Amino acid sequence: MGILKNIDVPVMYDDCIALKYDTKGNVIKKGSTLTVRETQAAVFCDKGRAADVFGAGMYKLDTDSLPVITKLLAWKYGFETPFKSEVYFVNTKEFSAVRWGTSNPVPVNTELGIVRLRGNGSYSFKITDPALFLKTIAGFSDYCSARTATDALRALLVGGISSAFAECGVTLKNLTASYKALSERVLSSAAQRCAELGITVTAFDIENLSVPPELEKAIDQNARLGIMRDNTDVYAKLAQADALKEAAKHGAAGTVFGMGVGMSLGKDMPQNTTGTAPETKLCAACKKQIDAGAKFCPECGAPVKKHCPECGAQVPPETKFCAECGHKLS
Repeated sequence: MGILKNIDVPVMYDDCIALKYDTKGNVIKKGSTLTVRETQAAVFCDKGRAADVFGAGMYKLDTDSLPVITKLLAWKYGFETPFKSEVYFVNTKEFSAVRWGTSNPVPVNTELGIVRLRGNGSYSFKITDPALFLKTIAGFSDYCSARTATDALRALLVGGISSAFAECGVTLKNLTASYKALSERVLSSAAQRCAELGITVTAFDIENLSVPPELEKAIDQNARLGIMRDNTDVYAKLAQADALKEAAKHGAAGTVFGMGVGMSLGKDMPQNTTGTAPETKLCAACKKQIDAGAKFCPECGAPVKKHCPECGAQVPPETKFCAECGHKLS
């Protein structure tokens, strides 16, 4: 059995998030050194229990640098004899732009009832409590891939979309505009659970959420019909104008007027069977065009004022003779 003079892992690749240092049966002696590089943490364990944790730096192993191990091993006189310990190195770099997607649709409550959404996006995370991470996710295994952590995080984060949807008051109509609010809510709600795993999620972004194809088609169709319902007159007039242009090309504009298009264009015009436009005037009360001979306005019921045809003086509707010139009024 040899002595470990220096404990060091020079490189931790991106697909590795934690690994057990191979002691090869060697022991740690007082004066041995530990080198922990940037974006690494080293965790000393005794019989499966996480003990002392080291951040980046170079350490000389003794009683002062191993307080927890000292306590666990009950060293009465300090670090005097060699000992064996499990040493784990944890990758503490930030894993950024990790892709996520819904393997199964996420049910959310919408204005149309329960709808199953599919989505995708990205997130970033880092290990902030190496000892807790080894206990909860890595399980003190000899090797833990980044995939193990990302699978656990994806399930946790995607599962938060459903509750965030309700808490943010999102509807299918404002779904796209609500991605930022939903992302922030998911990140906030998942923070506590992630912390319990020794992980901090630094970013979470929703890039797309989609409804089932048949529902998306129905929503688009309903929106199109809604626009058409709100603009029926505009569409009708545009269609009529197009028909007239087409008819004019063939010298048949008169025929078109004689058919449905011409009748439709004339539906808003005052009707009269004599071939001449009827004489009209404005109602003094509601300003609507009314027949010149009307005594009361058919729109508001107000009595219609009239004028003497001889002198032009205004007279009450029921007057039989003009008070100004004595002309008999019909």
